[in-house]
Parts: sequence; C-alpha cells; structure tokens
Amino acid sequence: MTTQMHTTNCFNTFIRVAEDCRAPTGEEPPLRAGKPTVACLQYLMIAKAPYKYTSDDVIFATSAPGRELAVKATKAEKQAAREAFFSRGQACMRASSLGKRFGWGVHADSEGRIAIYAIDSNRYQALVRDPKLTQVRAMRSKRA
Repeated sequence: MTTQMHTTNCFNTFIRVAEDCRAPTGEEPPLRAGKPTVACLQYLMIAKAPYKYTSDDVIFATSAPGRELAVKATKAEKQAAREAFFSRGQACMRASSLGKRFGWGVHADSEGRIAIYAIDSNRYQALVRDPKLTQVRAMRSKRA
C-alpha cells in the first residue's frame, strides 16, 4: 500500500502579507533565547537562495524532523523522513510568520520555487498587481 503524499507547493501564486500584519516593512525575524525560530530559519533559507527551493523544501527543512536529521544522514534516510513528514497534511507558507508578522510576501513561480519580498518594496507592489498570479493572503494572526 502506498502512502498518499501531501504537498504545500503552489505555482504562479503570490502570498500577500496578512491583513492584520503590523510590520511596515520586511523585518528579519529575531532569534529567541539566542536560537533561531522557525520564521528565522525560513527567512535565512529563502533570502539566501531566492527561487531555489519549493515550499515543501522550506517547510520540511525548517520543521523539527527536518532539523533533527544528521548532516551525515544518507539520501535514502532523508527521503524516508520527508515522505513520513508529508504523509500527513502540513501548514503551507500562508501560515508562516514571515507573512503573518514580519511583512514578507511569498512569490511562487511556475515551477513552485519561492522567493520573499518586503511589503514596502516595488517588487512586492508589482506582484500584487500581476493579473497572471493567483493572489492569496497569509493567514491572520487573530480571528476577525
């Protein structure tokens, strides 16, 4: 029996910041108690390599199971851990603090690779106006 694989990837989509996001510009997520948060890890991964990773790549790499993999883990071990992780549905980048709290929009290209743009940037505004993109909002931090 094969396990169904879920995905968080989206294509030709722009995830705008949440309606209740207070950040006037894109802010780098801070460390907490000297350690990087999930938002910090996501920010660093995407900002250092725009359009290199898919949402699934980022979500898995910054999850607890992804971070627990040893550097020396084999490719098969990494693939098995990823398959186990995505055997259940996972929260997508709409749920990330990058768009909910820190002022970053997430653009997914036609191949599902993602990049982030600060809410006050010209590129963010151009992506908001692009009729070829599916426009969605990051999830609100609080209920309406």
